[in-house]
This record gives sequence, C-alpha cells and structure tokens, in this order.
Amino acid sequence: MAVAIQSIGLKGIEGYPVTVEVEKLDGVESVVVVGLPGAAVKESKE
Repeated sequence: MAVAIQSIGLKGIEGYPVTVEVEKLDGVESVVVVGLPGAAVKESKE
C-alpha cells in the first residue's frame, strides 16, 4: 500500500512544499531514503 502526503520543509524562515511517499510491503524489512538527505537523516534509519 502506497501513501503520499504533503508537508513543508524549512530553510531559515521560508517554507517550501515537500511530498512524502511511503510504501509498506509485507515481509520486507528495509528503509530506503532517496534524494539528498542530510547526514542526520541517513543516521536516523539505523
């Protein structure tokens, strides 16, 4: 099942739109982050 939600990101005091997409598959245990995430985001999946 795939779900997409609208959110915002912040750069200083300016906001910009972000689409977050999630898909859950039975029997699959993994996290994949695409795009250009920061080091804190990459470390958070562990």
